[in-house]
Amino acid sequence: MFKAIVFDMDGVLLDSEKIYRIYERKAAKTFGLPTDHIDDFCARIAGGTKDTNSKAFNDFFAGSIPEGLDYLQYRDVVSEGVERHGRENGYELKPGVRELFDFLKEKGVKIALATSTDKDRAERFLGPHGLLEYFDKMIFGNMIPAGRGKPNPDIYLTACRELGVKPEETIGVEDSINGVLSSSAAGLYTVMVVDLIEPNEVTEEKADKTYYSIINITELFK
Repeated sequence: MFKAIVFDMDGVLLDSEKIYRIYERKAAKTFGLPTDHIDDFCARIAGGTKDTNSKAFNDFFAGSIPEGLDYLQYRDVVSEGVERHGRENGYELKPGVRELFDFLKEKGVKIALATSTDKDRAERFLGPHGLLEYFDKMIFGNMIPAGRGKPNPDIYLTACRELGVKPEETIGVEDSINGVLSSSAAGLYTVMVVDLIEPNEVTEEKADKTYYSIINITELFK
């Protein structure tokens, strides 16, 4: 029986990845970057760090980047749009999240958050749904050393250490390729819950289970 479960936030708990894609496309248009494969770019950077995403940005848009533009400038435009949307509209919970959390609490399973985002943003958008009280520990991107975010294992290892459990006793839940790599590298039983990113050869190798609904995780405790 697993003793703990660690969740990513965007695309797993909150239905926010679709908003990111809207503003990724708008930012690309703003800077004159091609948008015909922008969803592929979004899939590549989801869950990543500014360092890994900066490299992905330069590789993906090679030959199309205007002089003087770097990834951080592009990211700032995306972030401003996403934050504005969140302030004005909030983010809906993904279907099944509350039911799963209630189930886990009834089972006595420890729950943690492992998100690349910062504490302020996570609490602002999870708080209105009453989810904060469910977490035994919350690990944010700014708690991890620079350059060691997802797909590195550090954030999941930190979550396990804070919870007082071994990685092999713990489930990691992700929707992105970078996240799946991070959880798997940390030694957690890794579950991919499909949101906008479809499973591929990487997730098929690294994820122990793939579900299209988060509520299916309950079967791992029966």
